[in-house]
Amino acid sequence: MMKLAKVLHRKGFHITFVNTEYNQRRLIRSRGPDAIAGLPDFCFATILDDMPLSDADATQDPASLCYSTMTTCLPHLKYLLHDLNNKSATPLVRCVVTDGLMSLSVDAAADIGVPCVLFWTSSACGYMGYHSFWFLIDEGLTPLKDEEQVKNGYLDTPVAQARGMSKHMHLRDFSSFIRTTDPGDVMFNFLKHEVEQSDRAAAVILNTFDELEQTALDAMCSILPLPVYIISPLNFLTEQLATKGRCLLASWCEQEAVLRHEAVGAFLTHCGWNSMMEGISVGVPMLCWPFFAEQQTNSRYACVEWGVGMEVGDDVRREAVEARIREVMGGEGVGKEMRRKAAEWSEIAVRATTQPGGRSLANLESLFKDVLLIATKNAE
Repeated sequence: MMKLAKVLHRKGFHITFVNTEYNQRRLIRSRGPDAIAGLPDFCFATILDDMPLSDADATQDPASLCYSTMTTCLPHLKYLLHDLNNKSATPLVRCVVTDGLMSLSVDAAADIGVPCVLFWTSSACGYMGYHSFWFLIDEGLTPLKDEEQVKNGYLDTPVAQARGMSKHMHLRDFSSFIRTTDPGDVMFNFLKHEVEQSDRAAAVILNTFDELEQTALDAMCSILPLPVYIISPLNFLTEQLATKGRCLLASWCEQEAVLRHEAVGAFLTHCGWNSMMEGISVGVPMLCWPFFAEQQTNSRYACVEWGVGMEVGDDVRREAVEARIREVMGGEGVGKEMRRKAAEWSEIAVRATTQPGGRSLANLESLFKDVLLIATKNAE
């Protein structure tokens, strides 16, 4: 979200970056008050999440946070938007750009008469994996009959017919949220709800590129009755626009800077989509150790569809990890092919974002022209 905010800022937009108060406090504790000092045209604001007050330096319980998001955050966001519009020191809000898992922002934006754009920070295959929840229910594959199915081999069931998904999927390759025996599971139903609400927005943004996820993107575009803008890798776009405006930079060593270093031969990753895109864009093969949500799906695609990943596996042992590292970094078989594919995907990512006529740059300009600038003109 911060990288996208930087891109919009460099294109001339005034930014108000909204955190929950909990995350804002964590940021200040970690980086000090200067972390949210911002700029005259890049400010920070907060809303309550109505979770129990805490200064613990830990991630909040996902299920409780998602429930709070669905049930209590909307009035706080509406109040913030009205408050911003009543301040003479800042321009009127012209558009809301929000995380795809904050569809309540569509209602908040409508309350002040402006459009809302959803930025789905997952992969396209991750999104379609969430969309597959209905298919998996209809097929009787989830919810699970009992907890024993998590470890008795049931999750190895092939699932080849899910719309827009790889034909090499197994049940375990879908979001971890399907591994529940409870039809009322909070996380399972939260993701179903957010996917259902996607078509209420003015547009959707994805951090990917066409060649990487064409089948999933085609399916996603056929499902959603609104424009989908593919702008990625965002880390490359922020570099492309770096001379056109100021940005907020952290003083710590960023993961992307580490991955770019010539000494790095492989990347052990949990397969979160930001990490995946950073690894793919700089051509580093990956050891995949997914933990949560759609990370399982990203891992499967990296290993089977894109050829840049190798699974660590659930039953992790030192000897197995060592063998995989040696294969990825110096092997002449699978490892050599992974390194070749990683370099190939990196070249495609560079073309999409740094060369004239690159698709990501063109899509970014279309987003400005067709959605954001129109929103500004309509509000004048």
